[in-house]
Amino acid sequence: MSVLVGLVITLGALLGGFAAMGGNIAVIWQPWEFVIIGGTALGTFIVANPWKVVLDSGQASVQAIMVAIPRQRDYLELLGLLYALMREMRSKARNEVEAHIDDPHASEIFKAFPGVLKQPSLVHFICDYFRLIVIGNVRTYEIEALRDEEIQTISASKLKPYHAMMVVAEALPALGIVAAVLGVIKAMGAIDQSPKILGSFIGAALVGTFAGIFLSYGMLSPLAIKIKMTREAQCRLYLIIKQTLLAFMNGALPQVALEHGRKIISEGERPSIDVVEGETISMANAKAATERAA
Repeated sequence: MSVLVGLVITLGALLGGFAAMGGNIAVIWQPWEFVIIGGTALGTFIVANPWKVVLDSGQASVQAIMVAIPRQRDYLELLGLLYALMREMRSKARNEVEAHIDDPHASEIFKAFPGVLKQPSLVHFICDYFRLIVIGNVRTYEIEALRDEEIQTISASKLKPYHAMMVVAEALPALGIVAAVLGVIKAMGAIDQSPKILGSFIGAALVGTFAGIFLSYGMLSPLAIKIKMTREAQCRLYLIIKQTLLAFMNGALPQVALEHGRKIISEGERPSIDVVEGETISMANAKAATERAA
């Protein structure tokens, strides 16, 4: 929503200001200038990036526009799942714990947290490191280093659309000049025409320069920055897992380990300790009581 509101304000100020100065808004509408700039930008974008990045850029743009970042409920589900798994590791036999991480989609623990289960990469990350803990004989600092490397790899992969789009945004002013030069060439071909016709051709050519600069700094660059912020917020989930499991491996109780993970959450979205206890620990305790009764 914020992206759409910002876009409306930007276009409103741009076109409204131009009209207030006495400009004719219809003059700005030069579709072939936009086709030259947009088509060239899209073509170079496809040439410079693998199809996976091209498709992911589209998905990342939608996520940025929809502000698809983790909310407090997402954090609570993740903390609840981690707490439930840590309880299992402290109270159950190794083979019982392995059953949950070997087939998370069949696990009753994972099914209790559908928000996490619908994110395959996050589920794989959780299962991989719980599996290492179950196996044992792995030093804490070794797993920490491995987690850091994987998180860095995940982050770099998620930010590829941002870097790709920033490169195009930086090139758009130059592409606008290309469109303007082509417009000037067209105008020079009509040098023998009346000043009115020649002026319209030159005006159309200058629209190319305007469009390249505006699309770069007014639209694509802000969208790329929004993509970066959205993807970095999504990567924060992996940091929560890292800090929680690191504390658990160092001997912290599950309740204390959750606090290590909770501190990673940004202040605006961070649930209080009471909320975490009510939403995660109490849920896990109730589940355990149900299992004992059964």
